Amino acid sequence: MRKRSLGSASLVGGAALMVAAAAPAAAIVGGTDATQPYSFMASMQFASGDPLCGATLIAPQWLVTAGHCVTDPATLGVADPAKYQFRIASVDPAQGGELVKADKFIRHEGWDDQLHNDIALVHLTKQVRARPIAIGTAPPPGATVRQLGWGSTCPHHGCPGAATLQQLDTAIADPSGCTVPDFNSARQLCMDNKGGTASACYGDSGGPAVVAGYGRWLLVGVTSHGQTSPCVDLPGVDTNVAFYADWIAADTRPGGAG
Repeated sequence: MRKRSLGSASLVGGAALMVAAAAPAAAIVGGTDATQPYSFMASMQFASGDPLCGATLIAPQWLVTAGHCVTDPATLGVADPAKYQFRIASVDPAQGGELVKADKFIRHEGWDDQLHNDIALVHLTKQVRARPIAIGTAPPPGATVRQLGWGSTCPHHGCPGAATLQQLDTAIADPSGCTVPDFNSARQLCMDNKGGTASACYGDSGGPAVVAGYGRWLLVGVTSHGQTSPCVDLPGVDTNVAFYADWIAADTRPGGAG
C-alpha cells in the first residue's frame, strides 16, 4: 500500500513529498479545538504565512519536525530555511505567539523519499520565550496519546485547514495495524484511527503526539504519513521520537551539528 505524507503534499514518483505549490495545508479529522495553548506547538509556514507542517519546540532554539517537511521537492535535498517561518505557542497559525525564522535544517542522514527516518531538527535564529517539551519514552500499544495539528478536518485533499489548533485523543495501535511493508515498530508508532473516524491528516505532518506524565506533556511522536487516502481509513504512522533521542541530543548540544 502506497504511503501518503500528511503535509501539503502530492505523490511524486511513488513517494509522498510536500510540494510548495500544493493546496493549502489541510487539520486533524475528528478532533476538537485545543483546550490549552500548548507552548511547545509550532506552525511551520512559508515566508508568505501559508502553513505547511507542524513542529515541536524541544529547546529554546530548537524544533523537531518531519524530515519531508524540510525537503526541497525539486532536488530532494534539504530546503533553504530562509524561505520559512515558525509561529510558536499560539493556537491561531495566523497571529499570536512568537514568530521566528530558522537558520538551519538538519534532516536525519537516513531519510529517503520513502519516508524512512522521517525526522528533522530546526535551529531558530534566536531563542524563544515559550516553554519547550521534554521527550518521553515510547508508549506501548493501547497507551493514550494526543495528536495536535492544523491539518485537514475532512479526510480528503483540498479541504480547508483549521483556523484553530485541533487536538485528538487517540491511542497507540498494535503494530499489526500498520501494514506498509517496511513499517518498523522500533522507529515508528502505529496510530489508532478510532474505527475509521479520526486521524491526523493532510497538513498535520511534523506535528506532535504527546502523552501526559508527571503533570506535564511529553513528546513521543512526530506525525509522518498515512497508509491510504482517505486519511481515516487505516491507522497512521508517526516517527518514534524516543528512538532518535540520542541523535537529537548529539545535534542540539553545544558544539553539535547545529
